[in-house]
Amino acid sequence: MADQQQSPDPTITPQELAALAERTRKVMADYLQRHAADTAENPDPLNVANAFTQMTAHLVQNPQKLWEMQAAFWQDYMQLWSSSVRRFWGLEQAEAKPVIEPSPADRRFKDRDWSENVAFDFIKQSYLLAARTIENAAGEAAGLDEKSRHKIEFYTKQFVDAMAPSNFALTNPEVVRATIETKGENLVKGLKNLLDDIERGKGRLAIKMTDYGAFEVGKNIAVTPGKVVYRNDLIELLQYEPTTPTVARRPLLIVPPWINKFYILDLRPSNSFIKWAVSQGQTVFVVSWVNPDERLAQKTFEDYMNEGILDAIAAIEKATGESEINLIGYCLGGTLTAATLAYMAAGGDKRVKSVTYFTTLVDFAEAGDLTVFIDEEQLKSLEARMSKKGYLEGSDMATTFNMLRANDLIWSFVVNNYLLGKDPFPFDLLYWNSDATRMPMAMHMFYLRKMYQENLLVRPGGITLRNVPIDLRKVTIPVCILSTREDHIAPWKATYAATQLYKGPVKFLLSGSGHIAGVVNPAGSDKYGYWTSDSAKNPKKPDDWLKAATQHKGSWWPEWKKWIAEFEGEQVPARKPGDGKLKVLENAPGSYVKVKASN
Repeated sequence: MADQQQSPDPTITPQELAALAERTRKVMADYLQRHAADTAENPDPLNVANAFTQMTAHLVQNPQKLWEMQAAFWQDYMQLWSSSVRRFWGLEQAEAKPVIEPSPADRRFKDRDWSENVAFDFIKQSYLLAARTIENAAGEAAGLDEKSRHKIEFYTKQFVDAMAPSNFALTNPEVVRATIETKGENLVKGLKNLLDDIERGKGRLAIKMTDYGAFEVGKNIAVTPGKVVYRNDLIELLQYEPTTPTVARRPLLIVPPWINKFYILDLRPSNSFIKWAVSQGQTVFVVSWVNPDERLAQKTFEDYMNEGILDAIAAIEKATGESEINLIGYCLGGTLTAATLAYMAAGGDKRVKSVTYFTTLVDFAEAGDLTVFIDEEQLKSLEARMSKKGYLEGSDMATTFNMLRANDLIWSFVVNNYLLGKDPFPFDLLYWNSDATRMPMAMHMFYLRKMYQENLLVRPGGITLRNVPIDLRKVTIPVCILSTREDHIAPWKATYAATQLYKGPVKFLLSGSGHIAGVVNPAGSDKYGYWTSDSAKNPKKPDDWLKAATQHKGSWWPEWKKWIAEFEGEQVPARKPGDGKLKVLENAPGSYVKVKASN
């Protein structure tokens, strides 16, 4: 009897369990109250119900197709059942070809018991058969417009991923083993982790992805030596200390996205693009965007051009005496850079001598899975939410991006943190990923409507900035476009479309991996490769470019260095922050980058 009453965690007393139970009651009550309030205000903020209603209507109009899919499912399922029974009785070898297998890239089923244990192998294959059938049904609904079909396929995959047996304690062999070995301690610890995440999210689930205490901006990440030499409402301009006796005459300005923080390019000395660029004899300046609050709610896309890029270029001339620069724009910062260069070209402003784009969309016609969040109903809902505070919460954007890779950025942490009861590993990139930024209402709504929804940037005169119609075709300076082959935010074939827009010479580089890892791929690393083409003209279709391209091992960084060398100008004595007309305000990485979205 005493054994039956023993705590599942022998290190926890009955009093501690009672306190945990009371904490659980309070936290979950707050969570459910917050969820109920959100649902009451807007029961379908993602406008999913309408799309699935349309899908159902189209599916029932073709019962023959439904019957064929169901028949195929049951045929495979009976084959799986028969094979599993034979394996159970030893009549069939474990190595026999399965009915269905997960993708080699699917890390959910890597544990050996998913294949070696008959029961778990049956669960795994049953799930994969059901998932394939459900996803095929979503893709077979005829008569839907492309946007509705895309939304249905996206949210069907979200549902299918959520229902994976790996996400549940009783159907995950690794969790079952851990529960037996620790006498349930993993589940108790997992409950504590869950409660901590809900409390940290102030009533919303904020999954902990890394050890936040392991990193501090300016201490062990974002540590390349430099100074803040200029500041306004929207930016701090960082100038980095030289590490070479001479530098290229033309400074380099990096414009990162304001949807994240700049130090993705300065995580650690070993993978810092900023540190590497400095070591290559560049005078590097970086825009560090403010983390906006309600006071900046009316800052517009035009303000970001004026106070961001244009003010930074003017400040660099004061700091160095040089009126000509080279420019890098990353992701959303690249979209702003492209619009700014078109604005400058219209006015005959020739201060920028070359531009490099990292994973940048300017033609949003094929912008990938993010478009499922950009229909009119969702934009109206978002606008109403933003109007209350004047900005979009950083956590909202983080959740959206995490949904694009739900198995990697949501469910893997659910399993690790809540089911296995483990703490996440210290990982600089995931720390940065969790360090969200807010979006000022005016700028963000302009960007979503004019770019994603209406795709006006690619049209001559589609948008106007400071009373100037913007036409990307007027950009004639040399352009280098870096895209990444597995990008889920800016799909490489969509970014490639820009090669057909600009009138000057365009070099296209394609890196392996995704939106972040493909860019942060330091020299000397052989983890990912890249592709180049020797053709003087980029073909219209990206697949044609790739067919003719040459694959290389290692980092694309040295390849880019060879390209930009032509536009650097002659060597001059190294410049230190504070030498020119701009005095040092504080040490890099500055103050703006340290402001948390939760502050």
